[in-house]
Amino acid sequence: MAKPTQEKTPEKDKAAGENGGSNSILINIITTTIVCIIFIGVNYFLQSNLLTSQLKDVTSQESTEESSEQLDKPERGLVLDLGDFTMNLSDVEPRRYLKANVAVEITNPEPDPAAEEVKPSGGHGGHGAAAPDPKSALIAEMEQYKPAIRDAVITVLTSKTSDELATTAGKELAKQQIAESVNGIFDGEREVIRVSFGQFIMQ
Repeated sequence: MAKPTQEKTPEKDKAAGENGGSNSILINIITTTIVCIIFIGVNYFLQSNLLTSQLKDVTSQESTEESSEQLDKPERGLVLDLGDFTMNLSDVEPRRYLKANVAVEITNPEPDPAAEEVKPSGGHGGHGAAAPDPKSALIAEMEQYKPAIRDAVITVLTSKTSDELATTAGKELAKQQIAESVNGIFDGEREVIRVSFGQFIMQ
């Protein structure tokens, strides 16, 4: 005798449909949440790396600009005017002479901090004697070197011919040789930054 088949009631079908639907909704919510978390994490990682690299680029660019500005900025020193020179050149025939004004710019040493700390105290009101001007002291020091420097300039220029000094390259070579000679006089205490010709007339 055959068993009677169980007929599904509408209530059971409805309950099964609700359970399946709620499970799929829950799976969809979990999947969407996981995808959003991954997307946010990847986006954060990329943004932080991009910002870090941009900050590094900006920092390196600023440091490069600062270093280039420092390189472009010429060194300033003390200009020592050696006055006018009138001398014979080494041309034999015809004899030629040179009239030139020469100045040398030398390094200005950093002030001595120990000397700055020692400030004499005065009597009334705490007014002491004014500190000596370092530039004036350096100019006074350079005056004793002036004869030797002028001699070095004369030695270099009188060894040249008018043809050698007529070119820009010849003048630059003479400046370089003058700087080397003057540096030998200073013996490392000072250094020539540049040599300048003011008036420069050959006849």
